[in-house]
Amino acid sequence: MTPEEVLRRLDAPLSLRRRLGYAAVGLAGLVGAGLVVLLWATEPGLPPRTAAAFAVLAAIGAGWAGVAAWVLTRRTPLFARDRVVTAWAGVVAWAVFTLGASAIALARHEVRPVPVVLVLVLGAVAAVNLVAARRARAALLERKARLGGESLPREGEVD
Repeated sequence: MTPEEVLRRLDAPLSLRRRLGYAAVGLAGLVGAGLVVLLWATEPGLPPRTAAAFAVLAAIGAGWAGVAAWVLTRRTPLFARDRVVTAWAGVVAWAVFTLGASAIALARHEVRPVPVVLVLVLGAVAAVNLVAARRARAALLERKARLGGESLPREGEVD
């Protein structure tokens, strides 16, 4: 492949498979948030802890729907920016869940090893996914810069 062909491939929009995947994630987040809000609205006498949990679940679902909408509405090449954003969304969702579950477990004095290990494994998976997404984006930007002779954006700079 010539450098021009590689650059054209780098500038291509998301593949149909990835677009369908993001559409499924967005739909799942929207449906999940809608069902939680509907359940929350039809149960007026819920304890405050349960209402808080419902609010967090609805926010996480709406967040995933928002991420999917952002990715699907981009008309420019993302250079794996979508992967970094979704990886950060996963880390944030994990952190919110972990903080809430930890607060409830500590308030009840019921800290058990199996759920703790499961939460730590999920956190490790989220962190590994974030590192991999950032590396993939950096590799694509490096490749684009080498092929096109452009300067690379500095760390934290939006290209």
